[in-house]
Amino acid sequence: MSLPDYQSFMTPLLQCLANGKTVKLKDIEASVYQNLGLSVEQLKLRIPNGKQTYAYHRLQWAKTYLVKAGLIEQPKRAFCTITSKGLSALATGEQINNQYLSQYPEFLDFKTRTKDTSDSLDENTTSLVNSNSHKTPEELIEAAVDTLNTNLSDEILQAVLSASPAFFENLVVDLMLAMGYGGSRKDAGQATQYTQDGGIDGVIKEDKLGLEMIYLQAKRYTNKTVGRADIQAFAGALDMHRAKKGVFITTSGFSKDALEYVGLIEKRIVLVDGKQLTELMLTHNLGVSTKQVFEVKALDSDYIIED
Repeated sequence: MSLPDYQSFMTPLLQCLANGKTVKLKDIEASVYQNLGLSVEQLKLRIPNGKQTYAYHRLQWAKTYLVKAGLIEQPKRAFCTITSKGLSALATGEQINNQYLSQYPEFLDFKTRTKDTSDSLDENTTSLVNSNSHKTPEELIEAAVDTLNTNLSDEILQAVLSASPAFFENLVVDLMLAMGYGGSRKDAGQATQYTQDGGIDGVIKEDKLGLEMIYLQAKRYTNKTVGRADIQAFAGALDMHRAKKGVFITTSGFSKDALEYVGLIEKRIVLVDGKQLTELMLTHNLGVSTKQVFEVKALDSDYIIED
C-alpha cells in the first residue's frame, strides 16, 4: 500500500502545532498520522535500510522544509514550534506544499542552493529527479541507485549468458561461498566434472565442518523456462547422493509447475531465477566492483552539545 508523499505531511504537521506549544516531533507524530488517515499497514512500511518507517522519514522532511520556509522554528534540538507565518499559512486554508512555500524568500534560497549542486547532472538523471519530485532527497538517491542497479543487473546477466557453461557452474559455487556457506573455496566448494556430473553441477558444505552438504544445479538458459521435469530430475540426482538439500539456479525462470513441485516434496530445494541471481551477486559483490561511493552525513549531536 502506497504512502502519501512528504508534502502531504506539511499541513497536518502545522495543524498539530497550531496550539503554539513547543514539542518534540516524536510526541506529535501519532496525531499527524491520524490527521492524514494513515492505516496500520502504511505505518509499518520501512525505508530500505530498515532503520526507520517511511511515515516518520517523510514527516521529518516535511518539518525540515517548513523550517526552511520559516513556518516552523526549532528553539532547541529536537523541539519545534509553529511561527506566526505558520499560523497565517494555516488560516488561508490552502494546501501547504513546496509550491505554496515558494512564496517565501528563505525557502527559495534553500531550494536554489540545493539546485546548484545538481547543475552538472546529465539529462537522464535530471529527468529522474524531476519525475520523482514528490520524493525526499534520500528517496531520490535510492531511486537513482535502483535504476543503476537494474541496468547493471541486465549487464551481469548478459555477461553470464555469453560465458561458458563451465564458468557458470563455478560462478554458482562462488556465489554460495560469498553468501557464507562453507568458508573457503579450497575447503568448502567445488564444481563437479562437466561431463560426469550425474545431474549435479556443484557441491558445497553447509557449514565449515561439513556436517551436511548442499548440492547445486546450474542451468544457463536464455528463453527456455525451467520446468517441473528439470526439478524432478534434480531431486532424483539428490537421491543418488542421499542428499536432502539442493539449490537450483538458472539464468532464466521457473514454470508454475516447477514452483509448485518443490513445495510438495520432502527435500528442501531452493529455486533461484535470473533476477534473484543478479540481485545476490550485487548484494555479495560477486563479479562487480564499487565505482563510486557517496556519503550521506548527519549531524553529530554528541559533538555539538555543550555541557
